[in-house]
Amino acid sequence: MISLIQKKKLKKFKFDKLKEECGVFGISNYADASALVALGLHALQHRGQEGCGIVSYDGKNYHSEKRQGLVGDHFTDSKTLEKLPGNFAIGHNRYSTTGETSLRNIQPFFADLHTGGLSVAHNGNLTNALLLRDNLVKEGAIFRTTSDTETIVQLIAKSKRNKFLDKLIDTLFQIQGGYSLVLMTNKKLVGVRDPFGIRPLVIGKLKDSYILASETCALDIVGANFLREVENGEIIIIEDNKLKSLKPFPKQKSRPCIFEYIYFARPDSIINNKCAYEYRKKLGIELAKETDLRADLVVPVPDSGVPAALGYSEESKKRFELGLIRNHYVGRTFIEPTQNIRSLGVKLKLSSTKTIVKNKTVILIDDSLVRGTTCHKIVKMLYEAGAKEVHVRIACPEIKYPDFYGVDMPTEKELLANNKNNQEMCEYINAKSLKFLSLNGLYRALIGEKRNSNYPQFSDHYFTGDYPIKPHDDLQGLKVKQLSLLSSKSSN
Repeated sequence: MISLIQKKKLKKFKFDKLKEECGVFGISNYADASALVALGLHALQHRGQEGCGIVSYDGKNYHSEKRQGLVGDHFTDSKTLEKLPGNFAIGHNRYSTTGETSLRNIQPFFADLHTGGLSVAHNGNLTNALLLRDNLVKEGAIFRTTSDTETIVQLIAKSKRNKFLDKLIDTLFQIQGGYSLVLMTNKKLVGVRDPFGIRPLVIGKLKDSYILASETCALDIVGANFLREVENGEIIIIEDNKLKSLKPFPKQKSRPCIFEYIYFARPDSIINNKCAYEYRKKLGIELAKETDLRADLVVPVPDSGVPAALGYSEESKKRFELGLIRNHYVGRTFIEPTQNIRSLGVKLKLSSTKTIVKNKTVILIDDSLVRGTTCHKIVKMLYEAGAKEVHVRIACPEIKYPDFYGVDMPTEKELLANNKNNQEMCEYINAKSLKFLSLNGLYRALIGEKRNSNYPQFSDHYFTGDYPIKPHDDLQGLKVKQLSLLSSKSSN
């Protein structure tokens, strides 16, 4: 078991990147459903590595197995899957955005309601969860977790409506934020996407069975056909091998999270009829169009910067090289036993190909710049390898504002671009020059036209501060409350 102190050290060691959200997967009426859910979660592992869980239903009883860590470490042996019988199952990969990391916060959550059993898996974040939670506690609700997902379960349980779908709709009109939900009752598999479509959810089909998943890569691994994305504000009900759609919300224009295109989705997942890889390569093409720089090599920060670097190289006619090599065998749960090893920092995960970069002017391509600490170390590494000059190019605009919809990221004070101008950022990372893709360049890469200021086609608040939903909760207050809950549990 990792101690709280070790976890804090571990977080400091993690790469300077936006942290993934969560992954959800559900399947209806398929033999050995839990085995397919395990495969689907394996494909969605990039969306969350802190914990994983599966709940199955065998026609009479619900069965639940939850584990901390990776899917492949727990749900690949037959003994575990034998504990999850039934033809219906849902699963979840967790990366915590609210609530501490603990087994009790791992989803799917299960509850016995007077209408029958209910299991819920949630990707996203509620912006009014703290307010709703306080109100529910005042009314007598007892919470077992610190996750905002339990708020959804409690609201469904306390709804005065008679039918499950009416209870669900009643709940959805109370919650706010970015979310996609997969719910399982003893009769239905249900999927929900928030009114703005911020968090992703797709529909697939395997023979006569329907599947709900965060990304299409999870459909590919089980051999299912991709049907379509769940629309913003849509409820999908799967019962008796039939699919029904409800749209209870007032109609809103869709604003999906722009970082699904830039970073979060697996490169082979399809978003809006294209693979994420294609969008990312186009970002590099647009970045090259906006810069004019003499250099010998285009070098990506692996792995996320590779598609943009390929696009940049293709457009600029400059040579692409893997000047940095990633060590794939240093996992996210690596614990640094001594200060000497911790001081190695980024070198534990990346190393330079010295003979490639020596005496070369290098254009270093990455998908984003968050705190800048890792970029600083990578630039230093390239100079130590003998690079003559290192110019940094970022395939998205400056990240100036935090997220409230399910992405774990720094506060405004910690975001480099929120506190420094371009020259100051360049000096901080010790690069020869620094340039970001423009906001209109980003939109041209994704949709072929510039941003419509009257209707931003994406949730692009990271760059603009234009939030589709203003949070009701005090974000800092929520963090303080979670930390107090965490410290009280560690002292017990």
